Amino acid sequence: MLCVLLVVRLTGLDAGTPFAVPVVLFPYAAALSVLALTTMIAVPALRSLWPVIVAALVTAAYAVLLIPRFIPHHQQHIPAQAPELRVATVNTHVGKADTRALVQLVKSERIDVLAVQELPSAGIAALAEAGLDKVLPHQELHPENDSSLYSRIPLTHGGPLKADTAWPQTTAQVTVGGRAVRLVAVHTYYPLGDAQRWTRDLTALTSVAHDSGPDTVFLGDFNASLDHAPMRELLTSGGLTDTHAELGKGWARTWPANKSPLPPLVQLDHVLHGSGLAGISVSERTVPGTDHRAVIATLALLPTNERTG
Repeated sequence: MLCVLLVVRLTGLDAGTPFAVPVVLFPYAAALSVLALTTMIAVPALRSLWPVIVAALVTAAYAVLLIPRFIPHHQQHIPAQAPELRVATVNTHVGKADTRALVQLVKSERIDVLAVQELPSAGIAALAEAGLDKVLPHQELHPENDSSLYSRIPLTHGGPLKADTAWPQTTAQVTVGGRAVRLVAVHTYYPLGDAQRWTRDLTALTSVAHDSGPDTVFLGDFNASLDHAPMRELLTSGGLTDTHAELGKGWARTWPANKSPLPPLVQLDHVLHGSGLAGISVSERTVPGTDHRAVIATLALLPTNERTG
């Protein structure tokens, strides 16, 4: 099984296939490969040359693929006066998230833009009653499309994204430091339901990201980890950077949350940004009532001469 997952990860066989489900456990398979190699070396009865060599090669391959996300990317110089944008995303689990806790999180973390997924009309009303409208008064709300945006900063150019996704994504712009930053609140289809539909969603978002320019932020529930080929294609061809990987926080886990006794196991929720921005910080927070942890990131807008890519 360890070799099968490695082959899937190396070849991208998860795109549009049932392999999209197990490949999310790739980091755990890497840990098992280390355990298997250590056991073979430590136990004399298992110490045979060729099996040890094969196990060592498999473990090395896992390490090559995973270690980079635990090492912060080369950080370009971020001027002290660079404008910052503090964003957050949370899947509210069909409006079951604790609204007061979510509003308190927005206040305590000084969030500028909040992307929400699975927020029905009743959930919008509950958040308004809890006071979110007073904190983030500018809104692009689309409960019929499953993703919405709340903002402290005025929103412009808002509406459903024109892309071939299972349901429309919500987009808008904010102006920060005199520059327009495009926002896309993401909620893709899920691979367990239809791996081909999920792949088409991410492919459509890749095309949008490619045409969006450097001042772009895609944030939300991608139903994908960095070990999924369509997600990696979104990053490379779409010109986006995953903030967790950028800052060397490769062991972030956002799902499932509040599912005792299970801890969060995998990262499905991300903040991705274009080359006009750089990650300063990123973290996860637990919001009672939802099965996804919230992701919070602080992004700096880079001067034109400091951009990469």
